[in-house]
Amino acid sequence: MSARPIGPTAVDGMLRSPRIEPAECTVAQAVEVFADDHVHALLITDGERLVSVIEREDLEKASPGEPASAYGRITGRTVEPATELEPLRRRMVAEGRRRLAVVDGDRLLGLLCLKSSGTGFCTDEGVAARARERSGRCDPGADAEIR
Repeated sequence: MSARPIGPTAVDGMLRSPRIEPAECTVAQAVEVFADDHVHALLITDGERLVSVIEREDLEKASPGEPASAYGRITGRTVEPATELEPLRRRMVAEGRRRLAVVDGDRLLGLLCLKSSGTGFCTDEGVAARARERSGRCDPGADAEIR
């Protein structure tokens, strides 16, 4: 029997709505997504199933029309949801890894996004705020539900 985590876990620190790309995503499309320097990993999915995690360097020798998923991998780029967050953060810093997909079996649950400072993880709220800033929107409540 495995020990229960004593602190927050990967599922507590993950982005719950990460950007995903469909299994049909081509290398050319993936390269276009990576043009945004905030994107460090592409999550390729088929429904809820994680097919591949792609990093920029995976595509260096790939042909534009090929399926991008063929160039990524799952091994070493995923973590189970019950993994303790603080030891995981320390490991990610030591390995220079900024992104890990959180999976339950092969089902994608979310994405751990280590801040560039290495001191913590990005939040859905923070990512949304940065997206609004980049888009030039001045009303932070513009995404609120209209009643």
